[in-house]
Amino acid sequence: MNEIDTIAKAEYHEVAELWEASVRATHHFLKEEDIAYFKPLILNTYLDAVELRCIRNDAKNIIGFLGVSDQNLEMLFIHPDYRGKRIGRTLLQYSIDQLGVTKVDVNEQNEQAVGFYMHFGFEVIARSELDASGKPYPTLHMELKK
Repeated sequence: MNEIDTIAKAEYHEVAELWEASVRATHHFLKEEDIAYFKPLILNTYLDAVELRCIRNDAKNIIGFLGVSDQNLEMLFIHPDYRGKRIGRTLLQYSIDQLGVTKVDVNEQNEQAVGFYMHFGFEVIARSELDASGKPYPTLHMELKK
């Protein structure tokens, strides 16, 4: 089940649905209007801007995905039903080993994600008061320790 696969553009709706389910399970600080704001951006803009990889279950449904651009892990989301099953770990390790990831930006309020990346050797190098969209969600800029 932990084989890394590519994602076709025809699967973007499935990916956006997984993104929303994951965000609702982990980003409790986001408002409903924020999810409504970001979801079409994910679907129509962000997915095309990154190199995408995923892990599928036995039924070939996407259960976790990542997006990478310029050595930056732009997105890593796991379906809530598959959290704690090493999917995130597998995708992160692949992104480091195969896609050259050295950086990630994380919402400061997503403490589980911050801890996850620290566990794998990332450290906070800077902090922004606003997220990349200018919304009031502080972001930690993390880099992989050498």
